[in-house]
Amino acid sequence: MPEIREGQTVALLQELHILTRDGKMNQDSRRKLKQVYHLYQFIEPLLKEVLAAKGDVSLVDHGAGKSYLGFIIYDLFFKALHGTPGDGSHIYGIETREELVSRSQELAKQFNFPGMSFLPLSVAESTESRLLPDRIDIVTALHACNTATDDAIQFALKKKAKYMVLVPCCQAEVASVLKKNKGQSLGKSALTEMWRHPIHTREFGSQITNVLRCLQLEAHGYQVNVTELVGWEHSMKNELIIATYKNLPRQRPSERLREVLETVGLQEMGNRFFTGQLETQ
Repeated sequence: MPEIREGQTVALLQELHILTRDGKMNQDSRRKLKQVYHLYQFIEPLLKEVLAAKGDVSLVDHGAGKSYLGFIIYDLFFKALHGTPGDGSHIYGIETREELVSRSQELAKQFNFPGMSFLPLSVAESTESRLLPDRIDIVTALHACNTATDDAIQFALKKKAKYMVLVPCCQAEVASVLKKNKGQSLGKSALTEMWRHPIHTREFGSQITNVLRCLQLEAHGYQVNVTELVGWEHSMKNELIIATYKNLPRQRPSERLREVLETVGLQEMGNRFFTGQLETQ
């Protein structure tokens, strides 16, 4: 079957309901697999780079859901590593719904994937949890709703992640603050026309959230690339943010971040979009 990658465990894809019992694929599952493979194209080089640099690799997937991404990454990349002596490579799936966590744990056991763990935690809880190591190499968060993407960024910053791969989801928080402060800001600048109407408040709120996230990452020394995820036609949220820690200068993006917050009347969100200007890694 042309859609299935070489080395992919067919039985696993059947258990994930990507393939039917007789090995067929419907339109929905074909699209799901296409999306995961498309993302894997971006993630595989990062895994290889970390592995070459330190001999093992750790990845945390936030808002893992049914862990399609985690299982396929493990099957295509991590599975081969566990034949090598002393390899400590590991994938952690973080998901609040306990029934999904239990199901993923069963699947990992069934397919003998010892380097996979699943934890029934929110993204925010996982940042403080002792069940996770102090350092993580790669953090992924795909469609982690509203502030969960920001929590994933905080998690990655705390864990000193080398890479972050983020596909942001619905973002209501910034739009609600824009709406609340609309009366005070409208007279100040012609720019406020960009979010005067409710539909624009929502769209602008979504756009500015990702702009602030990118500035925040740069203010912590990361190089940020923003691209479009092709093949995600059913989803409006098709922005992919890849951040690589390079210890870049922090002052300029930190100043820019503060300026943007002030310009659009979001000063009160400084705690969410905090800078790393004074931090060292």
